[in-house]
Amino acid sequence: MAEAAVRIRTGDLEDVPAVLALYDRAVEWLAGSGRSGQWGTEPWSESPRLIGRVRRYAESGELRVAENEGAVVGAMRLGPAPEFIPSVQEPELFLEALVIDRRCAGLGVGKALLDHARAEAADRGISLLRLRCWAGGDQGLVRYYERAGFVQSGRIRRDGALGRWEGVILSQRLQPNERTSCPA
Repeated sequence: MAEAAVRIRTGDLEDVPAVLALYDRAVEWLAGSGRSGQWGTEPWSESPRLIGRVRRYAESGELRVAENEGAVVGAMRLGPAPEFIPSVQEPELFLEALVIDRRCAGLGVGKALLDHARAEAADRGISLLRLRCWAGGDQGLVRYYERAGFVQSGRIRRDGALGRWEGVILSQRLQPNERTSCPA
């Protein structure tokens, strides 16, 4: 399968409906494949809490969207780690809520988003990219990130709206971009 031509940009409030639609389709697919433990079964577009979350991502400048031929086909949040994530003693960029349009699965949209996250961290002179992901089901999501070069660096358990959510923290070391690194 050929990879989709994808452009990554900072998302804004106008992107919120399209991003919510991506999460809605992902939730439907996850629930249909027995993986409702990741994001539940409720469409994000019907949850004031989740609508607010995506709006905050956009308002803070942390939302990144992937576009193909003008359509939003993926999204993620890039910013500081959430408060419930164990802190590290170095600068980091934290990735969360990565979602792609299921109709584009296997076309490189997720890879493009991950590559963008790496490049953005390197451009900022940050050498640590971390994320959290659901560790339930068949562990397919964990394996996806491991194939992308991340290594498990912690576990997390949270009680929330979906009950007990179990996940892993994954990390990847990066080389800072030469154009932002100072000579030694």
